Amino acid sequence: MAMNVGGSGDDGEVVSAINTTPLVDVMLVLLIIFLITIPVATHTVKVKLPVDHNQPTRTKPGNIVLAVTADGQAYWNTTPLHGHADMLNRLEEAARQKPQPQIQIRGDSHAKYMAIGQIVEACQEAGIVHIDFITEQPHGN
Repeated sequence: MAMNVGGSGDDGEVVSAINTTPLVDVMLVLLIIFLITIPVATHTVKVKLPVDHNQPTRTKPGNIVLAVTADGQAYWNTTPLHGHADMLNRLEEAARQKPQPQIQIRGDSHAKYMAIGQIVEACQEAGIVHIDFITEQPHGN
C-alpha cells in the first residue's frame, strides 16, 4: 500500500486515485474458494429419485383395517386383537385369500412406533403383499 507523506514538493495535494489492491486481493481469494468448491458440488451420483404419488385410498369392502390406539391396543376392523399370535393367525388366513385383501393400518398419532412396527412385521411374516398407512391430510390444504 502506498502513501504520500510529503517532502516531494507536492504542496499538500490530495491524491484522488482509488487504491484497487485490496479489492483485487479479495477477488482472488473468492475465485480460489469457488474453484475449489464447485467440483465438489457438481460430482454427485446420479440417481432417479422416487416421485410421491399421494392418492386417496379407495376403501373396498374386502379391505382389512388394523387400528392401533395410543395405548398400543390393536384392533382387527373393530375387534380387539389378543396378542401377536392372534394377529398373525388372522393375517395368514387373509394372505391365503385370492385376491389378497389390502391391509390398511390406522395408527394413533400418539401410539408408540413399536406397536405399529409389530403389525408391519406380522404382515410380512404372514405374506401380505399390500399394506397401506392411513393418514389425515395436513390442515390448510
